Amino acid sequence: MTAAKQVMVIGAGIIGASIAWHLSRVGARVTVIADSPAGGIATPNSFAWINASWGNPEPYFRLRTRAMAEWTRLAQDLPGLPLTWCGGLCWDLPAADMQTSATEHTTWGYGIERIDRAGVARIEPNLTDLPDFALYVAGEGVAEPVAATRALLADAERYGAKIISSMVTALVQAGGKIVGVETSHGLIVSDEVVIAAGVGSPEIAATAGIRLPIETPPGLIVHSRPYRKLLNGLVLAERLHMRQTAEGRIIAGSDFGGADPGMDAETTARDLFAAMKAMLRGGEGLELDFHTVGYRPTPIDGFPIIGRAEGMDGVYVAVMHSGITLAPAVGLFAAREVLEGERDPLLAPYGLSRFAQ
Repeated sequence: MTAAKQVMVIGAGIIGASIAWHLSRVGARVTVIADSPAGGIATPNSFAWINASWGNPEPYFRLRTRAMAEWTRLAQDLPGLPLTWCGGLCWDLPAADMQTSATEHTTWGYGIERIDRAGVARIEPNLTDLPDFALYVAGEGVAEPVAATRALLADAERYGAKIISSMVTALVQAGGKIVGVETSHGLIVSDEVVIAAGVGSPEIAATAGIRLPIETPPGLIVHSRPYRKLLNGLVLAERLHMRQTAEGRIIAGSDFGGADPGMDAETTARDLFAAMKAMLRGGEGLELDFHTVGYRPTPIDGFPIIGRAEGMDGVYVAVMHSGITLAPAVGLFAAREVLEGERDPLLAPYGLSRFAQ
């Protein structure tokens, strides 16, 4: 590794922040550039569920469980990181599918268990509508997304990273290599550019002829005003997923990606909040504070894009949904690959080349 390598990270969401932090702490000269505040666009609107659930194929399950372990490591390296292993309850699947999922995940070593109605009531005593059974994973958790991103960026600055507020207008090429970026404040040169700009990544990559096949589905999440503690962990019920934040807000979507905002987001938000309130015993005093509509940078096959763009040196891409779960592992793996050329085997299925025609 060349400790003095200059790396430009485009994007200040949780993925960009994690990559910048991991690069900075091993001596790279890092500049983070973004045209939005810490957290970017998708991160502040995230449900922030850290998990390896939901019937993913085993290779992706292995990446996600590694990422969960890296969250524990990251919290040890960065004390005060807003991370909680609160556990997750799920019954948002047909009964047969839940049983299949539980069996499969148990075979893979995931700490998933089937619990009955009484068990659900013990874990979440304030739910008004209980299922006959649910799946429970005690080892799932949440990271408060914006606070975690800010903590990573602040510590990266302590290691010497620079944070610049500007808009990237183009990647700059010379001799078949990306050598920097054009911004609204002029040219900035670097040895390597990392594109981690979420929904803005395809437009930036296209300036160098790199196609990123990404969709950006919207998701609406409602946020209550801070309230006394009603939920102990994550609740993934039929058509309603919710949790309580560190500051006491209960947030909810029709699933963890958020609700379809429809033609009238205000009405959708009010209806969703009413459904959430009805599901919580003792929630009569809950008040809707605001709703968010986030756009998830989701590659068309549903899996992350992580790695170098073939045929163009000097540029690395890290764009994905499930950014909260994957952030610490992606930061670690990307830093190693950018600085040492070492690609972790867990990333093998997730290169951009898989989309080549």
